[in-house]
Amino acid sequence: MARSKSSDTGTTDKRESGNGATDGLPVDKLKEAGQELLQALMVKALKSATGPVKDMAERLADSGGGGAKAKMAASGVESLQEGKSPLKAGLKAGMTGAKETAKNVVGGGGGGGKGGGEDEAKVINIVEKFDVGLPRRVAYDQWTQFAEFPSMTSKVEKVEQESDEKLNWRAKIFLSHRDWESTIVEQVPDERILWKSEGPKGYVDGAVTFHELSPDLTRILLVAEYHPDGFLEKTANLWRAQGRRLRLDFKHIERHMMTRTMLQRDDIEGWRGEIRDGEVVKTHEEALKEEKQADED
Repeated sequence: MARSKSSDTGTTDKRESGNGATDGLPVDKLKEAGQELLQALMVKALKSATGPVKDMAERLADSGGGGAKAKMAASGVESLQEGKSPLKAGLKAGMTGAKETAKNVVGGGGGGGKGGGEDEAKVINIVEKFDVGLPRRVAYDQWTQFAEFPSMTSKVEKVEQESDEKLNWRAKIFLSHRDWESTIVEQVPDERILWKSEGPKGYVDGAVTFHELSPDLTRILLVAEYHPDGFLEKTANLWRAQGRRLRLDFKHIERHMMTRTMLQRDDIEGWRGEIRDGEVVKTHEEALKEEKQADED
């Protein structure tokens, strides 16, 4: 009993003396050192438990800048403090890095204003061409049948021609729909069509030209500039999804011309008017009248 009492008394004395010694220590510095040690342990645990996840998280952090990397590390440390496994902590850190990276890219690196570099990064330039076994006039006339674009492409749902130079488009983008308006800036029969567009969720400016390789062979050249606007469009633009979609629809138009248009070439009637600087300078009827007069002469 005496030994037990002596032991208890000694323990109590040590505890009391320990509390007194702690009062003079730099507790804040010890906490910071502990946090740094915890971060180092997290990295070590991630390396041993899930190398691929850690590598992916570091790549995301490096592409997102210092802010993304810091938030990713903090997220992983927090997960480990909550008692989660190193694998789950790594996954959470990777997701945090991915979110921050997307915000930086979509929002222009987190800057307050819009600069020229940001606009250039958002735009996708697309240049495509194909050759069709059709006379240049037939290929051009088919292209001017804008109301048929829903049947020629896979995502265009509706095209309404408000006037000779104004077009309203509607297309399906993922699970939603997008509307935009195009204005034909210049249109010269059998040669070229240039347009500008505007829409609340992105738009496409561009030009299409027609080049005669032989009397029955025409080369069609498309130059498009896609401007994403809106979170969904900008996020998808990171993977160039819209650019691939536009190229795919261009292939659909090629297939349509090589099949249906070729079989019905004598029935294709295009718009033969002329547009300059966004205004009609020659109507379809005037153009047909001039062609008829030229044939008679």
